[in-house]
Amino acid sequence: MQIGDLEVLPVRDGTAYFPASQAFSGTTAEDWAPHSQLLTDDGLLPLELGGFLVRGRGRVAVVDAGVGSITGPYAGGAFLDSLAAHGVTPEDVTDVLFTHLHFDHVGWATQKGEVVFPNATYRCDRRDWAHFVGPDPGATKKLSPVESRLETWDGSRPLLPGVDVLAAPGHTPGSTVIVLSSGTDRALLLGDVAHCPVQLVDDEWAILGDVDPALARRTRTALAREIEGTGVPVAGVHFPGMRFGRLLPGEGGRRWVVP
Repeated sequence: MQIGDLEVLPVRDGTAYFPASQAFSGTTAEDWAPHSQLLTDDGLLPLELGGFLVRGRGRVAVVDAGVGSITGPYAGGAFLDSLAAHGVTPEDVTDVLFTHLHFDHVGWATQKGEVVFPNATYRCDRRDWAHFVGPDPGATKKLSPVESRLETWDGSRPLLPGVDVLAAPGHTPGSTVIVLSSGTDRALLLGDVAHCPVQLVDDEWAILGDVDPALARRTRTALAREIEGTGVPVAGVHFPGMRFGRLLPGEGGRRWVVP
Protein backbone atom coordinates (compact mmCIF):
# COMPACT_ATOMS: atom_id res chain seq x y z
CA MET A 1 0.00 0.00 0.00
CA GLN A 2 1.34 3.41 -0.97
CA ILE A 3 0.02 6.34 1.08
CA GLY A 4 1.42 9.36 -0.74
CA ASP A 5 5.15 9.20 -0.04
CA LEU A 6 4.74 6.55 2.68
CA GLU A 7 5.19 2.89 1.79
CA VAL A 8 3.35 0.35 3.97
CA LEU A 9 4.26 -3.33 3.82
CA PRO A 10 3.14 -6.38 5.83
CA VAL A 11 5.78 -8.09 7.95
CA ARG A 12 4.59 -11.62 8.63
CA ASP A 13 5.73 -13.64 11.63
CA GLY A 14 3.35 -16.61 11.39
CA THR A 15 -0.32 -17.59 11.42
CA ALA A 16 -2.50 -18.93 14.22
CA TYR A 17 -5.57 -21.07 13.47
CA PHE A 18 -8.56 -21.31 15.79
CA PRO A 19 -12.08 -22.71 15.60
CA ALA A 20 -14.06 -19.60 14.71
CA SER A 21 -16.59 -20.02 17.53
CA GLN A 22 -13.71 -20.35 20.02
CA ALA A 23 -12.08 -17.09 18.99
CA PHE A 24 -15.43 -15.29 18.90
CA SER A 25 -17.27 -16.70 21.88
CA GLY A 26 -20.99 -17.18 21.40
CA THR A 27 -20.92 -17.35 17.60
CA THR A 28 -22.21 -20.36 15.71
CA ALA A 29 -21.66 -21.99 12.33
CA GLU A 30 -24.78 -20.18 11.12
CA ASP A 31 -23.29 -16.84 12.18
CA TRP A 32 -20.15 -17.58 10.19
CA ALA A 33 -21.92 -18.81 7.06
CA PRO A 34 -22.07 -15.33 5.40
CA HIS A 35 -18.36 -14.90 6.17
CA SER A 36 -17.10 -18.30 5.04
CA GLN A 37 -14.51 -16.63 2.78
CA LEU A 38 -12.62 -15.71 5.96
CA LEU A 39 -12.31 -19.36 7.05
CA THR A 40 -10.20 -22.28 5.89
CA ASP A 41 -11.85 -25.24 4.15
CA ASP A 42 -12.06 -27.04 7.49
CA GLY A 43 -13.71 -24.09 9.22
CA LEU A 44 -10.77 -22.60 11.07
CA LEU A 45 -10.20 -18.88 11.41
CA PRO A 46 -6.65 -17.86 10.47
CA LEU A 47 -5.25 -14.98 12.49
CA GLU A 48 -2.10 -13.49 10.99
CA LEU A 49 0.76 -12.65 13.32
CA GLY A 50 3.23 -9.89 12.55
CA GLY A 51 3.34 -6.15 12.03
CA PHE A 52 3.70 -3.46 9.39
CA LEU A 53 6.71 -1.68 7.95
CA VAL A 54 6.22 2.03 7.23
CA ARG A 55 8.97 3.71 5.19
CA GLY A 56 9.32 7.32 4.14
CA ARG A 57 10.35 10.81 5.22
CA GLY A 58 13.65 9.53 6.60
CA ARG A 59 12.02 6.95 8.88
CA VAL A 60 11.91 3.17 8.86
CA ALA A 61 9.19 2.33 11.35
CA VAL A 62 7.85 -1.03 12.51
CA VAL A 63 4.26 -1.00 13.77
CA ASP A 64 3.87 -4.00 16.09
CA ALA A 65 6.53 -6.67 16.34
CA GLY A 66 4.85 -10.03 16.01
CA VAL A 67 4.77 -12.86 18.50
CA GLY A 68 8.43 -13.83 18.47
CA SER A 69 10.21 -17.12 18.01
CA ILE A 70 7.85 -19.35 19.96
CA THR A 71 5.97 -22.58 19.31
CA GLY A 72 2.37 -23.57 19.96
CA PRO A 73 -0.87 -22.12 18.59
CA TYR A 74 0.76 -18.69 18.28
CA ALA A 75 3.82 -19.90 16.39
CA GLY A 76 6.02 -17.17 15.00
CA GLY A 77 9.61 -16.92 13.91
CA ALA A 78 9.52 -15.36 10.43
CA PHE A 79 9.51 -11.66 11.37
CA LEU A 80 13.16 -10.81 10.77
CA ASP A 81 13.20 -12.84 7.54
CA SER A 82 10.12 -10.93 6.39
CA LEU A 83 11.86 -7.64 7.12
CA ALA A 84 14.94 -8.83 5.23
CA ALA A 85 12.74 -9.64 2.23
CA HIS A 86 11.82 -5.93 2.22
CA GLY A 87 15.51 -5.01 2.33
CA VAL A 88 15.48 -3.99 6.01
CA THR A 89 17.84 -5.11 8.77
CA PRO A 90 17.15 -4.64 12.50
CA GLU A 91 19.79 -1.90 12.52
CA ASP A 92 17.87 0.05 9.86
CA VAL A 93 14.73 0.44 11.98
CA THR A 94 14.39 3.94 13.47
CA ASP A 95 11.10 3.51 15.37
CA VAL A 96 9.11 0.63 16.85
CA LEU A 97 5.46 1.57 17.51
CA PHE A 98 3.23 -0.69 19.55
CA THR A 99 -0.53 -0.40 19.08
CA HIS A 100 -0.74 -2.18 22.43
CA LEU A 101 1.40 -4.49 24.53
CA HIS A 102 -0.17 -7.94 24.23
CA PHE A 103 2.44 -10.66 23.76
CA ASP A 104 1.61 -11.27 20.10
CA HIS A 105 2.49 -7.65 19.25
CA VAL A 106 5.78 -7.27 21.14
CA GLY A 107 7.48 -10.60 20.46
CA TRP A 108 10.44 -9.17 18.56
CA ALA A 109 10.96 -6.19 20.85
CA THR A 110 13.62 -8.30 22.54
CA GLN A 111 14.98 -11.81 22.23
CA LYS A 112 16.65 -13.57 25.16
CA GLY A 113 16.85 -10.28 27.02
CA GLU A 114 18.56 -8.42 24.18
CA VAL A 115 17.05 -5.50 22.26
CA VAL A 116 16.35 -6.61 18.67
CA PHE A 117 16.30 -3.15 17.03
CA PRO A 118 19.40 -1.48 18.49
CA ASN A 119 19.01 1.92 16.82
CA ALA A 120 15.26 2.32 17.28
CA THR A 121 13.19 4.38 19.67
CA TYR A 122 10.43 2.18 21.11
CA ARG A 123 7.05 3.88 21.54
CA CYS A 124 3.68 3.01 23.11
CA ASP A 125 0.81 4.59 25.05
CA ARG A 126 1.81 5.26 28.66
CA ARG A 127 -1.35 3.57 29.96
CA ASP A 128 -0.40 0.26 28.39
CA TRP A 129 3.13 0.47 29.77
CA ALA A 130 1.72 1.05 33.28
CA HIS A 131 -0.84 -1.74 32.84
CA PHE A 132 1.57 -4.42 31.61
CA VAL A 133 5.13 -3.63 32.69
CA GLY A 134 5.36 -4.38 36.39
CA PRO A 135 1.97 -6.06 36.94
CA ASP A 136 2.49 -8.68 34.19
CA PRO A 137 5.65 -10.79 34.70
CA GLY A 138 5.81 -11.93 31.07
CA ALA A 139 5.46 -8.44 29.65
CA THR A 140 7.92 -7.11 32.22
CA LYS A 141 10.57 -9.64 31.23
CA LYS A 142 10.01 -9.03 27.52
CA LEU A 143 9.89 -5.23 27.60
CA SER A 144 12.11 -4.08 30.48
CA PRO A 145 15.26 -4.18 28.29
CA VAL A 146 13.81 -1.45 26.01
CA GLU A 147 12.88 0.95 28.83
CA SER A 148 16.02 3.06 28.41
CA ARG A 149 15.05 3.77 24.79
CA LEU A 150 11.29 4.09 25.39
CA GLU A 151 9.12 7.12 24.68
CA THR A 152 5.42 7.01 25.54
CA TRP A 153 2.53 8.97 24.14
CA ASP A 154 -0.64 10.03 25.90
CA GLY A 155 -3.96 9.93 24.05
CA SER A 156 -4.31 11.12 20.45
CA ARG A 157 -1.65 13.28 18.81
CA PRO A 158 0.90 13.56 16.00
CA LEU A 159 3.82 11.21 16.61
CA LEU A 160 6.15 11.17 13.58
CA PRO A 161 6.05 12.87 10.17
CA GLY A 162 2.94 11.42 8.51
CA VAL A 163 2.09 9.29 11.56
CA ASP A 164 -0.55 10.19 14.16
CA VAL A 165 -1.83 8.07 17.03
CA LEU A 166 -5.55 7.80 17.80
CA ALA A 167 -6.60 6.55 21.24
CA ALA A 168 -8.84 3.49 20.92
CA PRO A 169 -9.14 2.00 24.42
CA GLY A 170 -10.97 -1.15 25.42
CA HIS A 171 -8.94 -4.04 24.09
CA THR A 172 -6.25 -2.69 26.41
CA PRO A 173 -6.17 0.61 28.32
CA GLY A 174 -3.79 2.20 25.80
CA SER A 175 -4.97 0.47 22.64
CA THR A 176 -4.19 2.73 19.69
CA VAL A 177 -4.97 3.14 15.99
CA ILE A 178 -2.07 4.36 13.84
CA VAL A 179 -3.15 7.00 11.33
CA LEU A 180 -0.91 7.39 8.26
CA SER A 181 -1.30 10.47 6.08
CA SER A 182 0.47 12.09 3.16
CA GLY A 183 -1.16 14.96 1.30
CA THR A 184 -4.79 13.97 0.84
CA ASP A 185 -4.08 10.23 1.23
CA ARG A 186 -4.87 8.51 4.51
CA ALA A 187 -4.87 4.97 5.91
CA LEU A 188 -5.42 3.33 9.30
CA LEU A 189 -3.59 0.50 11.04
CA LEU A 190 -6.14 -0.79 13.53
CA GLY A 191 -4.02 -2.80 15.94
CA ASP A 192 -6.49 -5.06 17.77
CA VAL A 193 -9.46 -2.71 17.70
CA ALA A 194 -10.68 -5.38 15.26
CA HIS A 195 -9.15 -8.85 14.92
CA CYS A 196 -11.24 -9.79 11.91
CA PRO A 197 -13.05 -7.72 9.25
CA VAL A 198 -16.40 -9.12 10.36
CA GLN A 199 -16.08 -7.03 13.54
CA LEU A 200 -16.26 -3.89 11.42
CA VAL A 201 -19.36 -5.17 9.66
CA ASP A 202 -21.29 -6.34 12.74
CA ASP A 203 -21.10 -4.31 15.95
CA GLU A 204 -21.97 -7.28 18.17
CA TRP A 205 -19.00 -9.51 17.35
CA ALA A 206 -16.45 -9.47 20.18
CA ILE A 207 -13.29 -11.51 20.60
CA LEU A 208 -11.86 -12.97 23.77
CA GLY A 209 -9.05 -10.97 25.33
CA ASP A 210 -10.58 -7.50 25.60
CA VAL A 211 -9.61 -5.94 28.93
CA ASP A 212 -12.85 -3.93 28.92
CA PRO A 213 -15.27 -5.64 26.50
CA ALA A 214 -17.98 -2.96 26.71
CA LEU A 215 -15.53 -0.13 26.03
CA ALA A 216 -13.87 -2.14 23.26
CA ARG A 217 -17.25 -2.56 21.55
CA ARG A 218 -18.05 1.15 21.82
CA THR A 219 -14.63 2.08 20.43
CA ARG A 220 -14.92 -0.37 17.55
CA THR A 221 -18.47 0.69 16.69
CA ALA A 222 -17.56 4.39 16.69
CA LEU A 223 -14.54 3.74 14.49
CA ALA A 224 -16.52 1.65 12.02
CA ARG A 225 -19.17 4.33 11.72
CA GLU A 226 -16.49 6.98 11.21
CA ILE A 227 -14.71 5.17 8.36
CA GLU A 228 -17.79 3.69 6.67
CA GLY A 229 -18.12 5.03 3.16
CA THR A 230 -15.03 7.26 3.35
CA GLY A 231 -12.90 5.10 1.09
CA VAL A 232 -10.06 5.20 3.64
CA PRO A 233 -8.10 1.92 3.49
CA VAL A 234 -7.69 0.12 6.82
CA ALA A 235 -5.82 -2.98 7.89
CA GLY A 236 -5.48 -5.06 11.02
CA VAL A 237 -2.42 -7.09 11.84
CA HIS A 238 -4.58 -10.22 12.25
CA PHE A 239 -6.64 -9.67 9.07
CA PRO A 240 -6.39 -12.26 6.27
CA GLY A 241 -3.13 -11.72 4.43
CA MET A 242 -2.72 -8.47 6.43
CA ARG A 243 -4.37 -6.85 3.41
CA PHE A 244 -5.98 -3.43 3.37
CA GLY A 245 -9.68 -3.11 2.69
CA ARG A 246 -12.43 -0.52 2.75
CA LEU A 247 -15.67 -0.42 4.70
CA LEU A 248 -18.57 0.43 2.44
CA PRO A 249 -22.22 1.15 3.21
CA GLY A 250 -24.55 -1.51 1.94
CA GLU A 251 -28.22 -2.35 1.89
CA GLY A 252 -29.02 -3.58 5.39
CA GLY A 253 -25.47 -3.12 6.71
CA ARG A 254 -21.82 -2.45 6.00
CA ARG A 255 -19.64 -4.38 3.55
CA TRP A 256 -15.93 -5.16 3.74
CA VAL A 257 -14.21 -4.95 0.36
CA VAL A 258 -10.61 -5.89 -0.43
CA PRO A 259 -9.24 -4.52 -3.73
